[in-house]
Amino acid sequence: MRSTRLGIVSSPRVRTSTFVTALLAGALAAPLASSLSAQTYPSANDPRNNLKPGMMDAGVAAKNMRLVSQAPKAAPFDSVRGLTFANSDLAFGGDIVYQGNFAGFSIWDVSNKANPQLLSAVPCITSQGDPSIYGNLLFVSAEGGGNRNDCAKGGVDNPADHMAGVRIYDVSNPRSPRLVKNVQTCKGSHTHTLVPSPTDKGVLYIYVSGNANARPETELAGCKNGADPADESNSLFRLDVIKVTLARPQDAEVVTGARIFTGLGPAPARGGRARAARPIPGADAAAVRGTGPRNCHDVTAYPEMGLLAGACASYGILVDISKPESPVRLDAVADTNFSLWHTAVFSNDGKKVVFTDEWGGGTAPNCQAIHPLEMGGNTTLVIGDDKKFKQHAYFKLPSAQTAQENCVSHNGSLVPVPGRDIMVQGWYQGGVDVIDFTDPDKPFEIAYFDRGPVDSPPATGDAAPESRQRATIGGSWGAYWYNGYVYSSEMARGLDILELQPSEHLSANELAAAKLVMMDEFNPQSQPRITWPAAFPVVRSYLDQLVRGNGLSAARTSAIAQALTAAERASGAARKSALTTLASQVDADARGASDAARVRAMAAAIRDLANASN
Repeated sequence: MRSTRLGIVSSPRVRTSTFVTALLAGALAAPLASSLSAQTYPSANDPRNNLKPGMMDAGVAAKNMRLVSQAPKAAPFDSVRGLTFANSDLAFGGDIVYQGNFAGFSIWDVSNKANPQLLSAVPCITSQGDPSIYGNLLFVSAEGGGNRNDCAKGGVDNPADHMAGVRIYDVSNPRSPRLVKNVQTCKGSHTHTLVPSPTDKGVLYIYVSGNANARPETELAGCKNGADPADESNSLFRLDVIKVTLARPQDAEVVTGARIFTGLGPAPARGGRARAARPIPGADAAAVRGTGPRNCHDVTAYPEMGLLAGACASYGILVDISKPESPVRLDAVADTNFSLWHTAVFSNDGKKVVFTDEWGGGTAPNCQAIHPLEMGGNTTLVIGDDKKFKQHAYFKLPSAQTAQENCVSHNGSLVPVPGRDIMVQGWYQGGVDVIDFTDPDKPFEIAYFDRGPVDSPPATGDAAPESRQRATIGGSWGAYWYNGYVYSSEMARGLDILELQPSEHLSANELAAAKLVMMDEFNPQSQPRITWPAAFPVVRSYLDQLVRGNGLSAARTSAIAQALTAAERASGAARKSALTTLASQVDADARGASDAARVRAMAAAIRDLANASN
């Protein structure tokens, strides 16, 4: 862990305890339980505490967010037995949402946000089933020993029938998806990430994160377990990279491995111990103890920046993917307050990354009031000009979670507000949360939507273990902003569509500007660069931020607001002239402003608006 003093932040009203500060200064061997009472997290009066349990009738708490619709799970997946039929991740194309499931996937028409329509549900055991969409091709992750090439149930008797990798479907007819190819990989695919070729529009790469040991060579030729990350023949310490020629997806195959772990030793754990490596079949135990990670849970690509952020078990990793078949690790950080680096979201300028910590995993998470504040949440890392990470504050939900709720920091995406870094995120049964991480040292909560637990608490006197108390794995797997709305994949209940509302921390102008950003497709783990059209709400977003943060004098913000109103009422050459004059004036304002960068950004937005006027 870098020698950086980190702050713990869960909301503006929550302060860091003396105990937590000591932990972050390096006193990691101190006992945890003795100081829990010193923490001010979570708030005892948070509206999310103690909500009524239930499946479709659970109690609801919401702040600055409303539920537009709730679509129940597709009938083939309508079961609550553990993870077998849990919904997983989402992908978006046009007015269609692709929803993964551990037993297949669903395709929804969301052109009417108030009444989504199920177009198809495809049963196919996949173990997680994370989806991505590219044109008419749907890619679905498959991992686990029971997955079959033919998607049938019943497990695998013949190794030749075993499917572990990425399934490719043709969804040109979303009512009748057609399997095109099962691309077999050595470690299967827990998740995957699309990276379009920067030099050939007809080629797509898929970075595959597989958590299993390598399959035996008798099952898949070329696969090999081994304890040496530098061994090029070793299948274990790499991410498989699939190359897809879009004109012939049936020819897709693994072309290389991303060897981004070489040279990384075991990450430190609490108490100064190194984290134990997972066993490797047939490998020397002493050699294994000296190795670091050999897989990533998720990797998030930012293709336009040529960067990839890998959430790789015990490390957060930054990778140069400007040449997708030859990735290069730029930096790696470990943190004794992070148990499982799970997923990542870049800021739009590519200068920050929020990593999440899936402490305890999705089925045994540690997100209750009895657990340490600094674990099981998010942390923000800043990427310097040297392409090295510098870690900043943590964020964790400021609400109490019960033994019936599997709450954990999980998947999210940016909310495209100009001038700010805002993300929406699913926390399983912790609900959907929206945070601002513009200041990496002071992330804070803006909005939330939460339901009560699926399961009721055990009867009085029942000494059932926690695993029986929490029989249903539910809540928001991931929550993503797409074309003006937030979509949440509810693991047990279905698909939620939500809408953010104006508040003291998010103005109507900022929301209007965010809704101007329209995408043809969106895969959360392949992050697009956001651009805003020339529009008055974009300019007024910057103005609202300057007023909120006292970044410019009240007299000047008032005068600028009046000038904008006058220009908007004008048209043609008169509007262009007024905006051009205003842009020059605002440029001059930047010289004496306390938030000069935001003033200059507003001036640029005004100038864009002037150039768009006719």
